[in-house]
Amino acid sequence: MDDCPKDICAVTDSSTEGVPASQPPLDPDGTTQRSPEELVARAIAPVKREFLRPPPSSRTTQNNPASDANVKQPQANLVQEKKSKRQLKRERRQEQKSPLNLCPEIAKTGDVNACSYKDKCRFSHDIEAFMAQKPADLEGDCPFIKADAPCPYGLACRFAGTHKDNAPAATSNLLKKSSEVNGLSKDVQKLLWKNKMRFTKADVVVKSLGLAGPNWKVKKLVDKEEDEVGLDGSHAADKTDCKKVVDDSVDCSECPSTFPAAVNAEEACETDKLRPLKKAKLVVDEKSSDEGEGATVLEKDNEKNSAETEPADNVLAEPDRSPKISNLKDATVLEKYNEKKSAETEPADDVHAEPDKSLKIHPREKMLIDFREKLYLAPLTTVGNLPFRRVCKTLGADVTCGEMAMCTNLLQGQASEWALLRRHSSEDLFGVQICGAYPDTIARTVELIEKECTVDFIDINMGCPIDIVVDKGAGSFLLTKPLRMKGIIQAASGTVDKPITVKVRTGYFGGKNRIDSLIADIGSWGATALTIHGRSRQQHYSKLADWDYIYQCAQKAPCTLQVLGNGDIFSYLDWNNRKTDCPELSTCMIARGALIKPWLFTEIKEQRHWDISSQERLNILKEYVRFGLEHWGSDKKGVETTRHFLLEWLSYACRYIPVGLLDVIPQRLNWRPPSYYGRDDLETLMASDSAADWIRISEMLLGKVPDGFTFAPKHKSNAYDRAENG
Repeated sequence: MDDCPKDICAVTDSSTEGVPASQPPLDPDGTTQRSPEELVARAIAPVKREFLRPPPSSRTTQNNPASDANVKQPQANLVQEKKSKRQLKRERRQEQKSPLNLCPEIAKTGDVNACSYKDKCRFSHDIEAFMAQKPADLEGDCPFIKADAPCPYGLACRFAGTHKDNAPAATSNLLKKSSEVNGLSKDVQKLLWKNKMRFTKADVVVKSLGLAGPNWKVKKLVDKEEDEVGLDGSHAADKTDCKKVVDDSVDCSECPSTFPAAVNAEEACETDKLRPLKKAKLVVDEKSSDEGEGATVLEKDNEKNSAETEPADNVLAEPDRSPKISNLKDATVLEKYNEKKSAETEPADDVHAEPDKSLKIHPREKMLIDFREKLYLAPLTTVGNLPFRRVCKTLGADVTCGEMAMCTNLLQGQASEWALLRRHSSEDLFGVQICGAYPDTIARTVELIEKECTVDFIDINMGCPIDIVVDKGAGSFLLTKPLRMKGIIQAASGTVDKPITVKVRTGYFGGKNRIDSLIADIGSWGATALTIHGRSRQQHYSKLADWDYIYQCAQKAPCTLQVLGNGDIFSYLDWNNRKTDCPELSTCMIARGALIKPWLFTEIKEQRHWDISSQERLNILKEYVRFGLEHWGSDKKGVETTRHFLLEWLSYACRYIPVGLLDVIPQRLNWRPPSYYGRDDLETLMASDSAADWIRISEMLLGKVPDGFTFAPKHKSNAYDRAENG
């Protein structure tokens, strides 16, 4: 990782070697020249004419082998999707057995006998074959070489030549884990996999709010047909849906005093339901909806026979909720987990064994976070990972938030989803963002996060416009269901003591804003802060954000609710104007602007336009690579994972136009950059929108790509517009 790449002079093709002196200045589209004002009116960046160049010809694109490979990539993916799960699993096992996948224990120690699984190990134990096929080491030092601690990847590290062998092996993993928290323990993951996790607080709050619906009465009937009752909040299909929905029977005497208990099923019907049942053996009235109108026919039959099936003196008697243990191993795991949690939460004596309603924290007495004047990095899909947040922290960000995590995936114990909750020690004010469709799912998720993670606040996404999220009833779809929004916020704030924040859009349909009519209620429901993205779901990221409407909402908000604005912040002048125009705004959230130029936080704090050089930008990329190797690992898999996310970021960063090249400053977020020359070859390369040039930049930092490597941005041509979660 030298400061100046050796092949920097050869990074451009013949069309970018310089601007011929005799070439007349061209318009960005290669036709008529226009004034800077006309270009700005057409949302085209007014690059100085001496830096403009004709757009690349289609012939050049067709002859580009990297472009051809990227075109063929979707076809290869289609062929792979046709394979069965069993076949894909078999291929993964065979790949693990290849010499390049050396056993981690053997790689760490260099001893063939270090693996306790011996012949049953899924990985290769052939050190000689691994060393023969291992790619050459990368330039630079191993990111884990600190003090006397060894690298946790040992022989598999791509910087193995710089390792020191004088450190004790026992400290190898501590170095990587000490700076990151919020990992998912194996015991908790097993309980989530087997539906053995209990959510006592969430179930009590959901029941007390009357959000469990009328179907809780049929639990006993379902228990007679089913042997095991799941205790998690996942919405699996098939026969388990009914029993999971109705498994919310809780004695209302345990309900918190701040929420009224549902006395009977009719009152429960008047409030928001959990969800419509899927494939359940229940007949639902045609007039019923997910807003709580109507009741099931089975409930009416149960009311007639209530004297026979339930005690007469207590209709809401709590049934046996203890999870059924299928074997001794499950019992041991559950017992260890319960002992661990009881030791952390319960006092030495049993004085406070029974819940004391008088000690229940009122929503207004919760710990609040003061967002005023703080620079808030928005949660960003794919690119807003932990290494990127670390880069933004070094450049001046005050508040960071993890990528949006789906509640159902968290409750199912998916490791990839839990990785989105990880927090670095440098993130002193950190929150996580979750997305769900129903109150019980949200409540159980926030309870689990409070138990297992270290966070300062929990943000609920109600603005994500992506179809796959909206189709499940989450994200911006909730803007059409105000009663369900109420149930979700009340259930979340009543379950945990952490501050609950909400992120929304102006509305679901364009021209039909509705947050202003709900903003007074959102504060009373239990939210401590509300972030408003100044676009509707229908607009996605087209047109400019409606800041006048954000101001209107901020002025209507109660004093107990902090309002944050979001949309099109791309310079310190944008920040200053938003704060000056509406003093009621607590702060502004920075999203896509940070993707294109993460030094925006520095510009705001120093109140200047930073005409950053190409070498300074390359140093930021180097720092990101170092953080990525520390997070994802320095072995082959970690290097390629770091490369993948670096390329995703470069697909946004290429839209930055240096200040010195513009006729009008500052750059606007909606400007489309024309084809232009940089002030040096590296700056020209960084301005390219070609995936082949992004790969060249990655090779400067992470070495040559593997044979057959291809890359296409996750969000393709609209990657610039779809990274932000609402």
